Amino acid sequence: MDVRNCRKCGKVFNYIGGIPICPACKEKQEEDFQRAKEYIRTHPDTTVATVAEECEIEVQQIRQWLREERLTFGSIEGSDLVCENCGTKILSGRFCDKCKNEVAKGLTDSIKKPDIAKPLPKKPDSTGNKMRFLNS
Repeated sequence: MDVRNCRKCGKVFNYIGGIPICPACKEKQEEDFQRAKEYIRTHPDTTVATVAEECEIEVQQIRQWLREERLTFGSIEGSDLVCENCGTKILSGRFCDKCKNEVAKGLTDSIKKPDIAKPLPKKPDSTGNKMRFLNS
């Protein structure tokens, strides 16, 4: 049994895996997520700061949900996220579509596909079916 303190409230709880926060804080975090998601759905041209202020959620938490691609904004102006590779503004995630495609292509190119083994041509048997002796 792995017992830890909650990162948010400090209570002791039985840690199972994932982010080390207690079940009560996880439930509160999920409620906050649903509130933020609904606010962004009804106000698609909003910004991260506005969502944080209106929903009373930390800006850092909203950015984390955006990076995890759990949330996405309706317009590029609302998001203050940038691609970690090229710096282009993005709606959610860590990379823009162009960089995602480049990474995926690089990965598929780096994996060598096995060559299909061709059967070796049979050598003509020049000795035929003769008996052979080993010299000792």
